[in-house]
Amino acid sequence: MTSEPVRLGVAGLGRAFMLMLPTFRQDPRVRLIAAAAPRAESREAFAAEFGGRGHETVEALATDPEVEAIYVATPHQMHADHVCAALEGGKHVLVDKPLAVSMADADRMVDTAERTGRHLIVGPSHSFDAPVALARRLVEGGDHGAVRMVQALNYTDFLYRPRRPEELRTEEGGGVLFSQGVHQIDVVRLLCGGLARSVFAMTGAWDPERPTEGAYSALVAFEGGAFATLTYSGYAHFDSDVWMDGVGELGAPKDPTAYGKARKALAGLDPEAEARLKTTRTFGQGADPAPATHHEHFGPVIALCDRADLRLMPSGVEVSADTERWFEEAPLGVPRAEVVDALVDAVREDRAPVQSGAWGRASLELCHAILASAETGQPVALHKQSDTEGRTR
Repeated sequence: MTSEPVRLGVAGLGRAFMLMLPTFRQDPRVRLIAAAAPRAESREAFAAEFGGRGHETVEALATDPEVEAIYVATPHQMHADHVCAALEGGKHVLVDKPLAVSMADADRMVDTAERTGRHLIVGPSHSFDAPVALARRLVEGGDHGAVRMVQALNYTDFLYRPRRPEELRTEEGGGVLFSQGVHQIDVVRLLCGGLARSVFAMTGAWDPERPTEGAYSALVAFEGGAFATLTYSGYAHFDSDVWMDGVGELGAPKDPTAYGKARKALAGLDPEAEARLKTTRTFGQGADPAPATHHEHFGPVIALCDRADLRLMPSGVEVSADTERWFEEAPLGVPRAEVVDALVDAVREDRAPVQSGAWGRASLELCHAILASAETGQPVALHKQSDTEGRTR
């Protein structure tokens, strides 16, 4: 493998980019050389730190001859146009989850990647987290037998963090399923082999001031007989990170004195003021995330196998076997290094990761199926799934 860093362009300098910043700053395998953002202040801040070129549009970035790959971190509803522009420009693409909002857009993106011969990677999502990858290796090693059941849950105040208006409209990718549920779906699919067969679900939309889904529970059946229960609430007052050794989603210890901070910040704000508050979390405006001392996670996850149960934690996997229990540590290095592994393998080795465009489409299908099942009260069959070997059905 060449030691030359991947020359990366960035589309969108908002919150998603901010969460990748520690990785880009620390991992020498990537070099940021260009960015596209509508706000001149963001482009100027990018140039001041990283140099390179600032573009007003993603279409201009896609034609930059120095750029090898583009990280698309724009709002969900823009992903399809921006990803396809980048692919048509001959760039490999890392697109933030979810792949898209509509299944039609997801099909278009996967088809464009296949036609152009470029790699499309969907992430970062929590299926990249080192403890998740470790659990998958333990399952594939065979010592513990097959996965029979997975339980995943997460309770957060997600819906009461600053939101733009479209983030509260389901049809534009708002609500917890497209932004949060897709993480949980990705993790569970990875542990169960990827090929979900059907889902039965219920959702909650309980706050008329934030008119979108804020909670769900789902029962997912997989090929081979495994099944999984997924529960998420973005309305929560209880914080399930207390079950994760007090470590937050991004790997930093939680400050117990900050309880209720999100709801307090929203008190008395109208939608315009809330949108302005959201911009204070973007590059050039907001503070960097707190340094991670553990791996990222997405709440408690337990995979129950024939001869052991695997509990995923921020520093590794607790294995409870027939007659003994032990802890398998996942060493901590550069945050989200696994995402860069996938990007470098794709660009330098022409090797697709599990989290391909087809994988992202399969997770998106489950998001839509959860909504459909909740509306009809019936199980929903799945038809566009992808396994961990890249096979689709």
